Amino acid sequence: MTEKNFGSPLSPLTENLVLGLPVHCLDDYSGYLLSRLEAGVGTYVVTLNAEMVMQSQKNSLLAKMICQADLVIPDGAGVVLYLRLKGKSIQRCPGIELAESLLWQAPKQNPDNLVFFYGGSPGVAMKAAETWQEKVPLLSIASQHGYLSSAEEKELLQTLAQLQPRLIFVALGVPRQELWIAENKHICPQAIWIGIGGSFDIWTGVKERAPAWFCNNSLEWLYRLYQEPWRWRRMLAVPKFAWKTLMDINS
Repeated sequence: MTEKNFGSPLSPLTENLVLGLPVHCLDDYSGYLLSRLEAGVGTYVVTLNAEMVMQSQKNSLLAKMICQADLVIPDGAGVVLYLRLKGKSIQRCPGIELAESLLWQAPKQNPDNLVFFYGGSPGVAMKAAETWQEKVPLLSIASQHGYLSSAEEKELLQTLAQLQPRLIFVALGVPRQELWIAENKHICPQAIWIGIGGSFDIWTGVKERAPAWFCNNSLEWLYRLYQEPWRWRRMLAVPKFAWKTLMDINS
């Protein structure tokens, strides 16, 4: 049975399985996370898509981290289609849109909620932070790029422990960002942690998000392939996921 209303931020969520991985179905993901933020309940969020599902088939550690997440949202069109074929009522929730919703709403809830951007190429996270601070003057954002030495990463963890940001967006790519969050989320136990892939690049204009027509017709992956043709090997996960879906649905 699908969970439709989030209710208490501590209420257990009903899990729907996509090839063995959990997905939580809610009407309002950002509202649920804001309620947990207000309650000081730390939350590890995974934005699940077909490529990540297929990676988890070969990477048992990634699969374990996804299963241990507090909230797994249906980021990819393939995940949504799978669940609909299973008779579930569900809408797609792209991770970038969830992150944007939280950035707009969090300072209204509490202007003292510090946000931290980690990842991306040098300069990108800082520019993304500046872009959002211009949009939402009440936001307080610290940032750090993702190209760190072991010593610099240790210093970053010390900074997080000291600052205790409440929203932490990590853009290290899959599966690195998921594994990094799972390993370090204890440092800020009241924070919302979300892996957001290439969102910093989109917010700063380094890359362009697919036009609405592609997004609305489940073809965002095709536009990404057009922008980054070198990703074609990774995009093979999409037809493989489709085949696995058909096999599972018909079994």
